Amino acid sequence: MTQTLEHPTAIDRLSIYKVSPELYDAMMKLSNASAKDVDPTIGELIKIRASQINHCAFCLDMHVADARKHGETEQRLALIAAWEEAGDLFSARERAALELTEAITELHHGHVSDDVYFRAAEVFSEKELAQVIAMAVTINTWNRFNVATRMKAPRR
Repeated sequence: MTQTLEHPTAIDRLSIYKVSPELYDAMMKLSNASAKDVDPTIGELIKIRASQINHCAFCLDMHVADARKHGETEQRLALIAAWEEAGDLFSARERAALELTEAITELHHGHVSDDVYFRAAEVFSEKELAQVIAMAVTINTWNRFNVATRMKAPRR
C-alpha cells in the first residue's frame, strides 16, 4: 500500500531569511546599491509595479506604505497598474521606468525590446538607467523569494 503524504500548507513554508541570513544580507546590499541616486518616487513606482505583476502581497504592502510616506497620492497609487492609460499623471521619466520595469518583469514575453530600452535611455543618464534596471531586477528577486515562501503582508 502506498502512503500519500499531505502537502504542507503555506504556514509550513520556511522563513528563507532566517534559514539563510546571508541571502537577506546580500539582497539588502543589492537593494541599497540599486537605490543609490534613484529618485525615491520612481524607485517606489518600480517596486510597486513589479510587485503587482508578480502578485507579491508582502512587497506591495511595504512599498505602497513607503510611497505614501514619500508623499505619493492615492490617485497615482490606484493607477500604477494602468499607468499607460493615466495620461500625464505620470511624468515621462516615471512612464519610462514603469515600461522598462514591466519588460524586465515579464521576460516570458521575450526580451526587453530596443524601443522600450531606448525610450528609457532618452530620459535617464547612463548611470540612472543602470540604477533603474538594477532596481527592477532587485525587486523581482525579492518578489520571487517572498512569493516562493508565501511571505504574508502583516495584518494591521
